[in-house]
Amino acid sequence: MKKIVVPAVIAKSQEELDGILEKISGNADLVQLDIMDGHFVPNQSLDFEFQLPRGKCIYEAHLMVNDPDKWIKSFGKRMDTIIAHFESPTTSPSTIKLIKSIGKKAALALNPETIIEQIADYLDDLDQVLIMTVNPGFYGSPFLPEIMAKITKLRQIRPELDIEVDGGIKPETIAMVDQAGANLFVSGSYLVKSDNMRERIDILYRMIQDVELPA
Repeated sequence: MKKIVVPAVIAKSQEELDGILEKISGNADLVQLDIMDGHFVPNQSLDFEFQLPRGKCIYEAHLMVNDPDKWIKSFGKRMDTIIAHFESPTTSPSTIKLIKSIGKKAALALNPETIIEQIADYLDDLDQVLIMTVNPGFYGSPFLPEIMAKITKLRQIRPELDIEVDGGIKPETIAMVDQAGANLFVSGSYLVKSDNMRERIDILYRMIQDVELPA
């Protein structure tokens, strides 16, 4: 199972988005776009009709919104993977079917308080689960080490599932998350706010067991 460091993008304008993606270009193949509506979480990001450069990366959308289906219908075809929050008031099995119907990988994100048993009925239909190790919505939120047990439990239940972890991922935490069983590691402020993203990506990869640095 491939282990990948994934830069996360929070942007409030096309100009800000362009600047962040320019920093990422050539340093990562997979990018997470954090979509926030200001209601599901108290922050806003990419809540406009943004443009993406063609052919440079593949993208996953982390939907921190109250109505994921509406976003999926409008913009979902531009993504490779779409991640809806289990806690969104309108997320349902039909949300996963909608994602699959447009040919995209389907994932659920779980806030820290949500336990694995709550998504048992979804697991057979998911390509990926995103486990939040912070309370979502902002760069730099504090890492919650108690979530490691949740990652390990999900890995035991679904050995082949892509398990992504988002929140507070930096050199001090990534090895812990790796050992717990994650294989996709989302890092926001540690990467995006650095002056040398490639150096920091390489630092994170060096902390992961059984992985080679990307070319």
